[in-house]
Amino acid sequence: MPMADSTYLPPSRMQAEEVISSFTNCVNKSTLLDLAARFSGTYSDLAKHSLDQFLVTPVTALPTGREQGKFICIDVGGTNLRVGFIELLGESEDGGNGKSEKGKASERIRRSYDRSWPIGDHLKMDQAEDLFAWIGGCIAEAIQAALNDMPDGVTESPFGEELLLGITFSFPMSQKSLSEATLLPMGKGFAITSNLNLGKLLLAGYSRYATAPSASKNGIRSQLPKIRIAAITNDTVATFTSLAYAVKAAPNSRVAMGLIVGTGTNATVPMKLANLHTAKRNDLQNPDEVDTVVVNTEWTINGTERPLIDLGIQNHWDRILDRNTDRPGFQPFEYMTAGRYLGEIVRLAFVYICEAERESSLPPKLELKNAISTRFLSEVVAGTPDNTALSAKLEVEFPSLAGENGAPFWSSQHIDILRSLATAVQQRSSALIAAACVGLLDCVHDIRIDKPGQVRTNGHAVANDKTDIEELVVAYAGSTISQYPNWLAECQKWIDVLVAEGSGANVGKRVLLKEASNGSIIGAGVLAGMTEYIV
Repeated sequence: MPMADSTYLPPSRMQAEEVISSFTNCVNKSTLLDLAARFSGTYSDLAKHSLDQFLVTPVTALPTGREQGKFICIDVGGTNLRVGFIELLGESEDGGNGKSEKGKASERIRRSYDRSWPIGDHLKMDQAEDLFAWIGGCIAEAIQAALNDMPDGVTESPFGEELLLGITFSFPMSQKSLSEATLLPMGKGFAITSNLNLGKLLLAGYSRYATAPSASKNGIRSQLPKIRIAAITNDTVATFTSLAYAVKAAPNSRVAMGLIVGTGTNATVPMKLANLHTAKRNDLQNPDEVDTVVVNTEWTINGTERPLIDLGIQNHWDRILDRNTDRPGFQPFEYMTAGRYLGEIVRLAFVYICEAERESSLPPKLELKNAISTRFLSEVVAGTPDNTALSAKLEVEFPSLAGENGAPFWSSQHIDILRSLATAVQQRSSALIAAACVGLLDCVHDIRIDKPGQVRTNGHAVANDKTDIEELVVAYAGSTISQYPNWLAECQKWIDVLVAEGSGANVGKRVLLKEASNGSIIGAGVLAGMTEYIV
């Protein structure tokens, strides 16, 4: 049985339809507009008064598109580690790159020796030194693969004595320079809670491999090159920066925001320094010369839950999940929207419904915390439209108890309930993220949401010509937004509705979600190439 919730108890045993509607009741224009407006006010307040959110980054300029160089880059996420080489070819002043007059991003960025490793739970629970020693070994493996491809007889390293390293780190951190960062409590299942120097940890982890000679393919012993940290950034900042490099700003189009919805969720946006807590100026090298800075919002941690509670969006199962996480109350918005948690929300609600039945027994595995993953919902439940085929897959993953009247648990009725719950939780996730995006863009005055009492103009007016439309691009990345069926389309739909209905002042504006493919690792390389004018 799910644990009782001391703050909210259903007045009576809820039926399946009631449980499902508790997730979808908020997915409507009126509630989401109200939520977006409240988020905007919350974000403005957090930016001005919180030292834990809306963190300034050293990114005080955007890429020009002409950055060049070859870098080793890593992306440390909540689930996987990626390592690879990023080469920026840049473009000429006229927009070309010597190969194409159009200077397309795909022709200005080369990736090679890209590798990925799952970050095992044991690594998350290890001491910080052990985790970063493992990361250092993965970096060394990617570099060694490149060295092994040297032509026979070549003994000189193609990288020289030193490689520049770009780092994307998908966790909170504080920074005063582009090449240094202090880790804050990590979350996402990681046990590391101390304030630690990220650069020193990485360099120490790699050094044990760089100091020993390594064998190249042709049998000649060579030593791995030293690495020097050129840039450290958050995954949303990297995503934002990578698309800003790829999509050159035009009078009617610019990248306005970075968005991650994967294992976790976060957003980044340029913001006026004057609208931030005055103490945050101390985190910048030359604050008197800065007008706008890219901020890491950390928009899911405590402080963002009040609108969700006040509007009755956070429900019984959200509170159960929150209480049973590693850090209750730490990331209330993330617990309702991100891939690490959607499967568990579905499981909690599904178990609640099924335990009210007397004629069937729940498969024992479903009693286990996190037994249903978001990936399973995405790939198997949503990806298998035929109930008979899905029943067989569910029986393998969650076997019925043997000898229970000879009837398998996975009937069409149970499958329909599971599908409906998964759809409801997904729809709510995408709608809430849409409201948060619109609220954040209102907070920085890129669009407007009329507040109660404001005189509204016609929200249905249209621009005279397509060329009048200003396109505000939200660069996105992450497995949930990219891979969960219908998630992206639903989010874009609600963004369109909220922008159009938010204010007549938004006439002629379009907020467009655009994928920053491999943005986390490419963005690290772009920032490493920007060190000449970001110090």
